[in-house]
Amino acid sequence: MRRIDGDRRRRQDLADAVSEHRPRLLPWTTGDGKSCLLSTDSTGGYVSRLADEMEAAQLALAEEVLKEAHEVLGDSLSTYTNVRYAGIRLADCLADVLRVAESRGLRLPEPDAGEGGDGAPALSAEALG
Repeated sequence: MRRIDGDRRRRQDLADAVSEHRPRLLPWTTGDGKSCLLSTDSTGGYVSRLADEMEAAQLALAEEVLKEAHEVLGDSLSTYTNVRYAGIRLADCLADVLRVAESRGLRLPEPDAGEGGDGAPALSAEALG
């Protein structure tokens, strides 16, 4: 079974390379922490919609956790346990937000040839005065 799965994956990788299609980084990982990728077109299938909803939920949770952490850190009477718990939650949310940012960054279109190397529009000498 592993050989068939490996062959299938190699065929998909070749098809993706030929079509210049990049798999989508999903907002979750496997049980052992490995990244999950989705090879799909841009039609917005079920798993893509599920990933979009999960990203939105992760970002909303991060915003809520940040607000709560500000309250804990702003209270000089917060216990060590409360501060540690806030830090752990912040670290977990930061990992999720970074994964969302990476996934969305990978899905951005390539910059046009007329743009600078940093993605900013290239300015002509006349535009600079």
